[in-house]
Amino acid sequence: MGKGGNNNNNHDGSEQNMAAWLVAINTLKIQPFNLPPLGPHDVKVRMKAVGICGSDVHYLKTLRCADFIVKEPMVIGHECAGVIEEIGSEVKHLVPGDRVALEPGISCWRCTQCKKGRYNLCPEMKFFATPPVHGSLANQVVHPADLCFKLPDNVSLEEGAMCEPLSVGVHACRRAEIGPETNVLVMGAGPIGLVTMLAARAFGAPRIVIVDVEDSRLSVAKELGADEIIKVSTNIQDVDGEVGLIQKAMGGGVDVSFDCAGFNKTMTTALTATRPGGKVCLVGMGHHEMTVPLTPAAAREVDVVGIFRYKNTWPLCLEFLRSGKIDVKPLITHRFGFSQKEVEEAFETSARGGNAIKVMFNL
Repeated sequence: MGKGGNNNNNHDGSEQNMAAWLVAINTLKIQPFNLPPLGPHDVKVRMKAVGICGSDVHYLKTLRCADFIVKEPMVIGHECAGVIEEIGSEVKHLVPGDRVALEPGISCWRCTQCKKGRYNLCPEMKFFATPPVHGSLANQVVHPADLCFKLPDNVSLEEGAMCEPLSVGVHACRRAEIGPETNVLVMGAGPIGLVTMLAARAFGAPRIVIVDVEDSRLSVAKELGADEIIKVSTNIQDVDGEVGLIQKAMGGGVDVSFDCAGFNKTMTTALTATRPGGKVCLVGMGHHEMTVPLTPAAAREVDVVGIFRYKNTWPLCLEFLRSGKIDVKPLITHRFGFSQKEVEEAFETSARGGNAIKVMFNL
């Protein structure tokens, strides 16, 4: 949890706070989790909806995600929403009973990146379920009030939890400057590819083509509003032929490509398919290093931008959900309660993939 905590037992007779602890590879256990003291600018939130992210599964399977390594037991989970139970003495904009979505990263607000407004790049970031910081798959958490965003009346707690993955797509669209004149290619129809597609449409993209290796994911993308879907292979020798199919399906130039997978082949396809003067936004991080045709892309002045998490996205995400510009409900395919058996089953379901898009805990 961003504000800290431990797994010692309570001794004051208060309700035992329980959390899902990652204790070893492929081993999650529901155990006690003591909350830190409530600071003047903090709130205590009873978790109601927590989603499983691909990074959570990576940690479960390998105890690491990219350069972050789990070295001691850690509470998992970071896509979350809940109900305010208690507020700190200086909190003015929230009251107990408010339903809120939680932004999971606590930045320092003192470093150069924070002062420039790019707090997502803060080197001191404390982010739910990113070692050594504990996560939010718990009965209760303590979190800074300014990172808790009140839900509109017509937005559910599950939708509130979906603000976290949706924020990745929103931040990507901002970085790529998506608008009503931007034709978009999305590489990968997994959860992040789908929210990026939804965000691009909400930003005004008139035509969106999405590609994937799985028919089931492409079917979901089509149902969610993709203009064209294309099944591709994993063979990099097929890139040129597939680029031709993409450009034909687009019916014009590809202005922006989002690589939501992050593999040699997907990035090669994105760079090759994008028109001269266009943009490629690398969203997924499948490979730590890639070999891609950067020189030909540079000769066509194709800009390459990256993203890391998000910044200042929750208000816009909630407005998209409130207004109906984005509907994330179809992405939630599986729901589980918060018992030892159900936690294990939920992570197994998420890890298997297949028809599972977003697996959600209802606490």
